[in-house]
Amino acid sequence: MPSQALPVVLILAGNDPSGGAGLAADTAAVLSLGGHPAPVVTAVTVQDTRRVQRFEPVPPTLIVEQARAVLEDMPVAAIKLGMLGSAAVAEAVHGVLLDYPGLPVILDPVLHAGGGGALSDLATLDALRDLLLPQTTLLTPNLPEALALAPDADGCDAAGAALRELGTQYVLVTGGHADGETVVNRLYSPHGGCDPVSWPRLPGEFHGSGCTLAAAAATLIAQGEMPAAAARDAQRYTWHALQAAHRPGRGQSLPDRLFWARDSGRD
Repeated sequence: MPSQALPVVLILAGNDPSGGAGLAADTAAVLSLGGHPAPVVTAVTVQDTRRVQRFEPVPPTLIVEQARAVLEDMPVAAIKLGMLGSAAVAEAVHGVLLDYPGLPVILDPVLHAGGGGALSDLATLDALRDLLLPQTTLLTPNLPEALALAPDADGCDAAGAALRELGTQYVLVTGGHADGETVVNRLYSPHGGCDPVSWPRLPGEFHGSGCTLAAAAATLIAQGEMPAAAARDAQRYTWHALQAAHRPGRGQSLPDRLFWARDSGRD
């Protein structure tokens, strides 16, 4: 193997035919930041930039076969989990992760599409909480997702602490759903406390921002960054991708994960 081989990021997520979220978003972000994406399809969705119409989870055995084929062939450096689609899929993924306990896991708990439409149910939510959070290195929920995973919490700090108590090492709660001129993301770490980072709020609505953030963090961790540093650098990358977003459809704008390539091409 060449000494400069790209770090492999195994991605388990749903397919979004609009290219805005899911595997398309993850693959672009991983490539943009210098990783090699290995995409495993967990669900097929019918959606556009406005909403999700329906989805079908891939049979769990087929997901496991896809993941193990990669894990047994390539030196996977990190695993990024997105939409899983069913409790049975979450249980199957849990079984795979048990066999690879040393690999960092970055989990974007996709519960709803950005434009609306549920991508999960209560059984899947329970499986994420009980089976996957204890195996997660970095969890990247938005505030509604964090509160759904920690239903007894009465706010962001309480949710971050509760999710840490469930076994997740780092929890990055994003604040895009709140109001105000700035977006405040909060990182909760094993060392305790909260590390807030503020970003200027960009106009408009975006499809695939959470996928972009989690995939970026996974790539940076695969390259050797510590989770806290990767979370901060992934936020910066995602903000620039959103700043350069385009609107190819009739709904939300899509982040440009290769914004830096457009800039360099104009030099």
